[in-house]
Amino acid sequence: MAGGVRRGGGGARPLVLLCAAAVSLGGAQVTSETKEVPENQPVDIPCSAYRSSWTDIRIEWKFQKGSSLGLFYYGGELTDPYKNRVRFSVTSIHLTAVTREDTGKYICKVVGGGSQIAKSEVNLIVQVPPSKPTAHVPSSATIGRTAVLRCSESEGSPPPTFRWYRDSMLIPADPRSSLSFRNSSYTLDSTTGELTFNPVSAFDTGDYYCEASNNVGTAQRSDTVRMEASELNVGGVVAAVVVLLTLLGLIAFGLWFAYSRGHFQRKDTASKKVIYSQPSQRSDGDFKQTSSFLV
Repeated sequence: MAGGVRRGGGGARPLVLLCAAAVSLGGAQVTSETKEVPENQPVDIPCSAYRSSWTDIRIEWKFQKGSSLGLFYYGGELTDPYKNRVRFSVTSIHLTAVTREDTGKYICKVVGGGSQIAKSEVNLIVQVPPSKPTAHVPSSATIGRTAVLRCSESEGSPPPTFRWYRDSMLIPADPRSSLSFRNSSYTLDSTTGELTFNPVSAFDTGDYYCEASNNVGTAQRSDTVRMEASELNVGGVVAAVVVLLTLLGLIAFGLWFAYSRGHFQRKDTASKKVIYSQPSQRSDGDFKQTSSFLV
């Protein structure tokens, strides 16, 4: 590699190194690590695969986000859209200000003379505070049935965890651990944000809101939604069934009555009959009717 290549600029905020590993893949040494950096801050992503002792070195960088994989640095040049925001050196790449779109895997591949190959990977997590979550709470729940409350948030990175509150009191993971919730039966998943009552009890009536946090910035709280737990209205159900049966009976009676009156019978189109009557003997002065027809 030609001399005079600039190394990554200094002054970057210290990154959190979560894990590092080294494996051998198809004869190539592969190292892997994870870093976190706040959004809009600079970051240096190292190429641990670089070997100063190798000759005829060729370096490639790739960026993987989900199932998408694209070239970042190839043929001695940065590709678009990284030319104006990335500095390259043989040992690292420097991003001047990361955005949430930069979260992903950065793969450095180094090829030396004599078929020497080494790879290093950095999983970069750009830290983004959670936005205001949305609490999906049913306005009413039937006692003895199942009710699911959901908390959702889509911007936080890393993905946030969730907590639930009822009447401004934190709902513990285990209802048996609190005197205020020991009469409730529920499961709480802090990762998905689901609070499931199974079954709902009268004690579950209250004002609910959820909170999302990922240790970046401050935790965010949803709006408050009230849920009323009530008994199944058996009287109302019976009344509705009686009304429905009455309507069906009236419809059936109406159909029967119309049928009995012949409204649904096909009318016979009788053929026209012609009746001929012979003229009677009349005097010449009388009006003579030669024939008559009756239809």
